[in-house]
Amino acid sequence: MIFKKIEFPELINKTPKQLGYHFPAEFALHEATWLSWPHKEESWPGKIAAIYPAYSQFVKVLAQSEQVRINVSNEQVKVSALQHLERAGVNLNQVEFFLHPTNDAWCRDHGPAFLVNANGKYKKVIVDWGYNAWGGKYPPFDFDDVIPTLIGISLSLPVFHPGIVMEGGSVEFNGAGTVLTSTCCLLNENRNPYLNQQQIENYLAEYYGIDQVLWVDEGIVGDDTDGHIDDTIRFINEDTVLSVVETKVNDENYHFLQQNLKSLSKMRLLSGKQLNVIELPMPDAVVYEDVRLPASYANFYISNKHVIVPTYRCSKDDIALDIISQSFPSREVVGIDSTDIIWGLGSFHCLSQQEPKV
Repeated sequence: MIFKKIEFPELINKTPKQLGYHFPAEFALHEATWLSWPHKEESWPGKIAAIYPAYSQFVKVLAQSEQVRINVSNEQVKVSALQHLERAGVNLNQVEFFLHPTNDAWCRDHGPAFLVNANGKYKKVIVDWGYNAWGGKYPPFDFDDVIPTLIGISLSLPVFHPGIVMEGGSVEFNGAGTVLTSTCCLLNENRNPYLNQQQIENYLAEYYGIDQVLWVDEGIVGDDTDGHIDDTIRFINEDTVLSVVETKVNDENYHFLQQNLKSLSKMRLLSGKQLNVIELPMPDAVVYEDVRLPASYANFYISNKHVIVPTYRCSKDDIALDIISQSFPSREVVGIDSTDIIWGLGSFHCLSQQEPKV
């Protein structure tokens, strides 16, 4: 793909952290949410048509409190997207389309990382991490890899290129200098095999503008991302996390998630404070065509006025929604059936990326 980058010479040879930028927490105020409209049938084999009602409902809720900016691969995809959104009753005044070709729909991982500095010459910048479809699992990914730079051009924002692979679903921020991540993903040899843990921490610090990296070890069964944190542990404020747990001792996830709880109990934030940990149940196993899918209530998305939670047609749905509602007293919690969407091995958080308000 050929495109003309906008040059910002005053930012050359500086990192975002050196320039005073940081990545805000998801629960901070948004200007917009970015999505990449789903069009790759191989991601939902035999089922892609079934995902659009729930996906459009997701957009409808987002549009109630912020702009929704959607990457579409071409005019044909845009027309189809409009039909689905109109059918769902989405407020289209809140929706913008950008003709940015994509390979797939997982905007959390291939989308831009927006950093802010209220006192900077540019209030907002983008980091364009390298993207290799979770260790080269699903080629081609060349279009997805340049999405952040295309968005930077469209918005006339500076774009930084760290030169290493990183995915938005692998990192979770408290907005006060701390990021949570997992060794099973970030230290996997299919990402950045030439970097050790300390070197990866340095990249996280310099290009997300944070001061502390906290590590857990495990993801959940069925997660093809090698253990993204957004399926297991989520910050709900500066010092509190929701962490998924499995109550059935004989379930494959039980010991993995118990290990994460032990790690969390030992962690201390920059202030020296211990993390508050709220346990969130895992849904009953979701199996389709003999494949266990990575269904998790932790893959919720926090918008300006809502928390949008994937549900899975099981008895745990109401329990999880109640726990999340108590955790977000100032937001309305909305459950949307993700049973079809999860066949693509991700849900609402995986599909979205926030653009913060400055």
